[in-house]
Amino acid sequence: MSSASSYSSDGGDEWPFSDSGMDSNITESDTPRNEGEAPLSPQFPPRPPSAGSQPKSPRSRRQRTLSQSAAAKAAVTTTNQDFILRTKEQKTFYTAGRPPWYNFSGQHVEPFVIGICGGSASGKTTVTNKIIESLGHPWVTLLSMDSFYKVLTEKQHHQAAKNEYNFDHPDAFDFELLRKTLQRLKHFKSVEVPIYNFITHSRETKTKTMYGANVIIFEGILSFYNQEICSLLDMKVFVDTDSDIRLARRLRRDISQRGRELEGVLKQYSTFVKPSFEHYIAPLMAHADIIVPRGGDNEVAISLIVQHVQTQLQLRGFKLRPILATAQVDQPLPNSLHILPLTPQVRGLHTFIRNKETPRDEFIFYSRRLIRLTIEFALSLLPFKDTVVETPQGVSYQGKRIATDKIVGVSVLRAGETMEQALSEVCKDIRIGKILIQNNIETGEPELYYLRLPRDIKDYLVILMDATVATGAAAMMAIRVLLDHDVPEENILVASLLMAASGVHSIAYAFPRVRIVSSAVDPEINEKFFVKPGIGNFGDRYFGTEPPNEV
Repeated sequence: MSSASSYSSDGGDEWPFSDSGMDSNITESDTPRNEGEAPLSPQFPPRPPSAGSQPKSPRSRRQRTLSQSAAAKAAVTTTNQDFILRTKEQKTFYTAGRPPWYNFSGQHVEPFVIGICGGSASGKTTVTNKIIESLGHPWVTLLSMDSFYKVLTEKQHHQAAKNEYNFDHPDAFDFELLRKTLQRLKHFKSVEVPIYNFITHSRETKTKTMYGANVIIFEGILSFYNQEICSLLDMKVFVDTDSDIRLARRLRRDISQRGRELEGVLKQYSTFVKPSFEHYIAPLMAHADIIVPRGGDNEVAISLIVQHVQTQLQLRGFKLRPILATAQVDQPLPNSLHILPLTPQVRGLHTFIRNKETPRDEFIFYSRRLIRLTIEFALSLLPFKDTVVETPQGVSYQGKRIATDKIVGVSVLRAGETMEQALSEVCKDIRIGKILIQNNIETGEPELYYLRLPRDIKDYLVILMDATVATGAAAMMAIRVLLDHDVPEENILVASLLMAASGVHSIAYAFPRVRIVSSAVDPEINEKFFVKPGIGNFGDRYFGTEPPNEV
């Protein structure tokens, strides 16, 4: 799944997303200054009119531009992104997995955040696209300032309808929401990004949910304006393009694409765009780490930026599985682990599923029985409350009920999907989320490819299902995804058919408040990261995809 997630907010949360891509033209004229420090006021023209003032020149309506992930944008602007697959239902699945974004103790390592600033029509979008293309890294999120215009008052709506509202002034932007959004993205949290409609000059009821990125690119004319936002940027790039070129681009665009008259375009430029650039944007060049003259035509500057980002990504890389396989050796099992009591029935079921000679139909049958027992045992660990009911004979009965009806299941595909039926059979109408994690063939590390979670999952107790856990690498990634979606650690219960002791220790060490449930815990794993004595590759045996001579 390449790139960060983005999906509409009017249903279940599915990630990756499906979207139409950003407008490739720069249609905004943004403008910044850093909050909390003295304004950088050049000795140029008078301050441009603020948002809501009454300019005399008309202003054209702006094109809608959406914040979204870089991969979605690349899917629109390029044709050689072979890691993107689209279905008839307009869902987008990515075949480039996301490697771990945390260390062996489950703690985040922050993504690399690039801020790109520059005047209107300076080439910010072109520079951004070239950086993304040259990086060759699928996990890049693009956040645009255009999504963060303030909600207009009735008076401002009338001004905007008459093209008399100054969208180029800093007062037009919701910097507080922008700061919170960028800060959450940097902390790997999922965020709701507004969708601003420039036709109606209002925010739409839907939002774009974005989640997960190793590189975040934040672009806009005022991207260096707010001091707190500026402090979140690891690299600040200013795109410096000659004013005559920027004016020529605007003239060509507005006249040829929008049918406007030359006089109107020039009035708009002189009233809003030029004063805003000179008073707010140009001084921000002093904050830049790198200045890119000539915009997207400066291949040398773009190459230097890409090299630095690639170096930073390499320094932040992780190799988790070998560490997890050998960590916490010979330690007692943690108190957060709950093992299904080993009755003769349970041992008998294990005998069937561990036997390599067991036919597939019997393997499925006995696996389902053992999974059902494991799920029932997991539910018995949930909080219960006393209740009194009346029997058909009119006698009161002192009973118990689960203390919460907010329970959701999440399966780690594909093996975890085999546990969904048992959970659905014992929890009526329970919602099920899905997370697809697969091991990279070359590195052996787990990679996140797909997720679909209930939007309000943070308010629920989550039963995370994975049929087998060896090193715990995939389970840790799934737990990290849930935490990134604001699920409290103590509200997560991991249920597994079979676990290795190393996997139990890995989960308990990184997430001590997560409860762990399994029907058995085996002592070790082999060089292929299979549990020993184990049951082989559970998914292959269950789904009939076991290759010949599998050991």
